Amino acid sequence: MPASLNLYALIAQRLGIALITLVIVSFAVFFATELLPGDVAQILLGQAATPQAVAGLREAMGLNQPAIYRFLHWLVGLASGDLGISYVNNMPVAKLIGDRLVNSLKLAGVTTLFAVPIALGLGIGAAMWRGSIFDRVVSMLTISVISVPEFMVATLAVLIFAVWLGWLPALSYGADVSSWATVLRAYAMPVITLGFVISAQMIRMTRAAVIETINTSYVEMALLKGASRRRMVLRHALPNALGPIANAVALSLSYLVGGVIIVETIFNYPGVAKLMVDAVSTRDLPLIQSCAMIFCVSHLTLITLADLIAILANPRLRHR
Repeated sequence: MPASLNLYALIAQRLGIALITLVIVSFAVFFATELLPGDVAQILLGQAATPQAVAGLREAMGLNQPAIYRFLHWLVGLASGDLGISYVNNMPVAKLIGDRLVNSLKLAGVTTLFAVPIALGLGIGAAMWRGSIFDRVVSMLTISVISVPEFMVATLAVLIFAVWLGWLPALSYGADVSSWATVLRAYAMPVITLGFVISAQMIRMTRAAVIETINTSYVEMALLKGASRRRMVLRHALPNALGPIANAVALSLSYLVGGVIIVETIFNYPGVAKLMVDAVSTRDLPLIQSCAMIFCVSHLTLITLADLIAILANPRLRHR
């Protein structure tokens, strides 16, 4: 089989696996939300509602239909872009998520711009000067940050920067973002928290990928021919480590999916994660399911993209 056809077949295979995984995840999300305690109709009508009123509302909302039928109806609507109607707000779920999704994307974008260059620089530097004091300090800091959960980092950030020093507000989002100063104050706390968490994972994985490439024979040959350590890493090792580094970046950024839920809740940031947490308290199933699928799709997209980049960067993965 020609190399180009083999490459296209591998890409199609990865995309097919991602699509099948997405269907399985949608099944798990739908039926996991169905297991949430409490009756949605009873919650909406209140404890004083009569059984007849609750039964009528359940019928009007379609909750009396079989679960598998409701799942297929929801899956078809999801594929066509129809996320349904919110039980609580009686509004299209897409409209409720729209503004919040923009806020979450802004937070993820700012965090990525802040964390990725720093993490890659520290990871490559630690691999370049392996065994030095710089490498030991970076490794110690990354292990320390990895050992601390997101909510602890967020709590410490509030105590230090908002309570003790008074430099930043405890609530991270404000309506006034007309200047760079207000933008920094609005995003500083959640970006610091998320940046610490994803940078630590990215530094360790980048360092390991570059060191593994440095130990190969062709890089050692470049060193024996007189290449400097910097040239050996940047010219010979780094291009061949792009695949593992892309995986490291994608896996680290996927932690934003879980970490953003905690961060948005603690800092009261009006994003999709905060919207989903509020929807859980009111048992707004269409809203919960749509928010969960957004997180699943983003996570799966990052992993699939990293896999495709690894295939394109490493010709050995294109052949059996």
